[in-house]
Amino acid sequence: MKTFTKLAFLGIFAATGIVIAGATAAQDAPAKVADLEITSAFTKAMLPGQPVGGGYLTIKNTGKADDMLVSVSSPASGTVEMHEMAMQGQVMKMRKLDTGIAIPAGKTVELTPGGLHLMFIKVKEPFKQGSKVPVTLTFEKAGKVDITLPVEAAGPGGHEHK
Repeated sequence: MKTFTKLAFLGIFAATGIVIAGATAAQDAPAKVADLEITSAFTKAMLPGQPVGGGYLTIKNTGKADDMLVSVSSPASGTVEMHEMAMQGQVMKMRKLDTGIAIPAGKTVELTPGGLHLMFIKVKEPFKQGSKVPVTLTFEKAGKVDITLPVEAAGPGGHEHK
């Protein structure tokens, strides 16, 4: 029954145009700040008039101390929020993470479609395939690091924010 529920849910996501699977193209070069390494950053092309977009990346903590991604900003959007999508019972829910995203010592945290991700809100111009989106990540201990997210082809639909 659980497998059926998940498959039914995936079908609903596909029907509503929410992307839950995507490629993990690497950004130009890994970004490093203190003991953190940021790789596999990307976003997806958006439809004209689409006000939000998702951002995805991988953060590896090679240190012995936990850290936390506490804020994200980009000149490409009004705000950037950190979100989580998770099953609650038989319903997938997306929620804003006000306190940030924990990056445990010695662990790798992946921000992916359908899981933890960045949400660009009030995007100034829809992201176009082949362009890049500048982003500043601020960590509690490691500080700030600037990265760019290459814009990949749009998947079947876009990422909706409700």
